[in-house]
Amino acid sequence: MSWIDLAWPLMAGICYTLALIHFDIGVRGRANLVHLLFSVICLCVGTIAIMEVVAMRTLVPADFARILRWGHAVMCVLTVGLVWFVRMSFRAGSMRLGVAISAFYLIGLVANFTTGDNLHFSHTTGLARIRMWGGEVISTPEGIANPWMTVVQTSLLLMVVYLGQVIVEVWRRGDVRERARVVAVCGSLQFFMLVAAAEAIAIVWFDKHVPISINVGFVPVLFVMSMDLGGDILRAAQLAQRLKASDDSLRLSQLRTSLAVRAADIGLWGWDADHGERWMSDVTLRMLGLRHPDAFRLRGLLRRVHPEDRTPMLAALADALRHQGEFKAEFRIDPDRQAMRWLGIRGHVETSPSGGRPRFSGVLVDITERKAADLRFQQVVEAAPVAMLMANREGRVVLANLKAQAVFGQDRSRLVHAELGRLLPPPAGGDAQDADPLADWLRTGDLATAPDQPRMARRADGHQLPVEVAASPVWIAGESFVLVSVTDISERQRMERDASLQRDELAHLSRVALLAELSGSLAHELNQPLTAILSNAQAGLRFMAHTPPDLEEVTRSLVNIVENDKRAGEVIRRLRAMLRKDPADHRPLEVNEVVQDVLRIIRSDLLNRSIELVLDLAPGLPLVDGDRVQLQQVLLNLVMNGSDAMEGMRKGRRLTVRTRLLAPGQVEVAVSDIGTGIPEEDLERIFSPFVTSKAEGMGLGLAVCTTIVQSHGGKLWASNNPDGGATLSLSLSAHR
Repeated sequence: MSWIDLAWPLMAGICYTLALIHFDIGVRGRANLVHLLFSVICLCVGTIAIMEVVAMRTLVPADFARILRWGHAVMCVLTVGLVWFVRMSFRAGSMRLGVAISAFYLIGLVANFTTGDNLHFSHTTGLARIRMWGGEVISTPEGIANPWMTVVQTSLLLMVVYLGQVIVEVWRRGDVRERARVVAVCGSLQFFMLVAAAEAIAIVWFDKHVPISINVGFVPVLFVMSMDLGGDILRAAQLAQRLKASDDSLRLSQLRTSLAVRAADIGLWGWDADHGERWMSDVTLRMLGLRHPDAFRLRGLLRRVHPEDRTPMLAALADALRHQGEFKAEFRIDPDRQAMRWLGIRGHVETSPSGGRPRFSGVLVDITERKAADLRFQQVVEAAPVAMLMANREGRVVLANLKAQAVFGQDRSRLVHAELGRLLPPPAGGDAQDADPLADWLRTGDLATAPDQPRMARRADGHQLPVEVAASPVWIAGESFVLVSVTDISERQRMERDASLQRDELAHLSRVALLAELSGSLAHELNQPLTAILSNAQAGLRFMAHTPPDLEEVTRSLVNIVENDKRAGEVIRRLRAMLRKDPADHRPLEVNEVVQDVLRIIRSDLLNRSIELVLDLAPGLPLVDGDRVQLQQVLLNLVMNGSDAMEGMRKGRRLTVRTRLLAPGQVEVAVSDIGTGIPEEDLERIFSPFVTSKAEGMGLGLAVCTTIVQSHGGKLWASNNPDGGATLSLSLSAHR
């Protein structure tokens, strides 16, 4: 027995074994239809192997022609099976091209049985004997070519194109494993089809004596296909193992979930209306007052729901049924017919696959405590002495208290759902650097920490009301809100205006009293230029009486008269400015100029008291915002107090006035004396009204100064010097 007689039956046996294995897999379900197709392919290849070994040993041309004829029938089944095997395996390939391949081969099969001996030869004239490897001699046919063979060759070429199309489609999907599979299976099939077509062309059209054998080339392809399918079986087994592990993990997860749900007191439920199946956890049964899921009846449940909550609950359920989606509702129920409880229900509605009635599933939560907290919150908001508004992320008001009706001049039923931005527009004309917390929250959800500016509230009649706004974030049931308190400050602003007028009046009276104390010094300040004017006028008359008149001396006297008149006029101007009762006029000022103006007024008084004045004025100081007259009054008070503190000293009286940059944006003015100082316990008290150390003082000077400095946004304080005496200092904000 030769190796051919062993190899071909062995290949046939392998093919039949593979066919049996995959047939067994294929008959187990519709999902394994691809295995049935592969078993048919294996059966065809095994049959072709038997036919080939018989043909190679035959010596009669008619027998060889008959084997070729029936071999084409098997090849037709093989080709059609390959087309649909590839399509089912890779879900790719043109349906039209697959049908064309099958149609061409069927046409060729009809020609195989109706035109000549077979599809290869119209007439088989003889057999040629050729020698193979190992010295084995086999038969190969000779004859007249059948022109219908081109139909089958066209089918094979279309098959090559079809396989290439499948490779391209699968490659574009980007799955690396699928790419490897399609190249291995379809690439090997393409190679086999090209070799088979070339072999047929060589035998039929070029009279080449080569063995007719497709089995040797196709069996390796068959192994590739089998390994690909076997890989699916192996992956299925691995998937089964993973599924089992997942099932164990799922059971453990379900146990943990059950424990977590019980600990959180959350009820789970499900209801398949199509099959009448109900599932409820123990927590759900307890919340609904049921003993078993089968006891659930929607009508019975609705009877125990509070009458006010039935309609909203049914409306939410109906909306979910219409849109096949999520639904949620809150309702009161009396599960044990003793006390109402608030329950929150959230679930999902979907239609069953059979197209019948819907299926429900969801969770049930006892929200009684939360509702009680909400009620307490509403009561607190309602009792608040200021207007309270709560808005959602869309900027819509969802809650307004009774006080808000009075502030905004409209019923709170209209305030709810109103736009917060229309009720409380952003401050107009504010600094661009100032944050608007409400606008920041509505835009980003983050509430700015910067203090809010006073703003105008828009009332229903169109008028605007000055208010002060405070905002804070609030989270309710996982949703973000902002709680805004609105305080009407119109009355406060009126009182502040009245207080400002009273403060200005008191400051004016204090200035008048202060100037009364300086009356002697001011009289001396005016008397000097008036005396000089009189002297120069008398001298001028004398010079005019000379013969001839001394015009040069007269001119000099007139110039002196003009200068002293200006000096007197300046003294009067300063007095008038101090005595005027004008409203405060804040504007940028040079601190050093204000200090020098004050010292010009009090210069004579300092000289009369034998006080040495030391000036330490820092150059290049920034401007400050303030009223010139009021700041002069403050400095005049500080200088007078410093002078009075040294009244008992016989000599060495020295008063120092210093200006400096205290900090970025802060200018300091300090007046230091070398008197007895201030008792430590009085360092703060001296700025209170009616506190004084002077025998004839009223104790209002420093109190008025404190009020003036505070109205300028500054600070006034006192400290004792290390070497004796005291220093009174004030700080003012630099002009922005």
